Amino acid sequence: MTRSAETDRIERTGIFQLAGEAQGSALVFSHALSFWGGIDVETGEIIDHSHSGLGQNVAGKILVMASGRGSSSSSSILAEAIRRGTAPAGIILERPDPILAVGAIVAEFLYDVSMPLVVCDVSGIVSGDRIAISMADDAQAMVSKI
Repeated sequence: MTRSAETDRIERTGIFQLAGEAQGSALVFSHALSFWGGIDVETGEIIDHSHSGLGQNVAGKILVMASGRGSSSSSSILAEAIRRGTAPAGIILERPDPILAVGAIVAEFLYDVSMPLVVCDVSGIVSGDRIAISMADDAQAMVSKI
């Protein structure tokens, strides 16, 4: 990670769980979010009453958190949200999440809609930052504050 005090830029590489490109406003949570019972698939609104993001909307955002939170049904909710256009534009995690990866992969396979899923250091990213996810020359994920 590099960060310049003058420009307040963040650039880091990570690993794609599903490759792709996206840009959007960061929505950062310190607590994991479950898509099953946590997201309204029709709107992208967070409906989990125990989550600090209750009432916020993930649609078109770059969702940033340490990891997803079960249930295995989260993959089907994520895939459906991707199909409907109510999913995040991309997800950045600190730890790999096979359940979210399956949802993103299924959506790409069935609906030909891609949503990048990246594993990297998320420190320094705050809600509201404009974030871009792209592919570096070496096929690694590149996460940048723009």
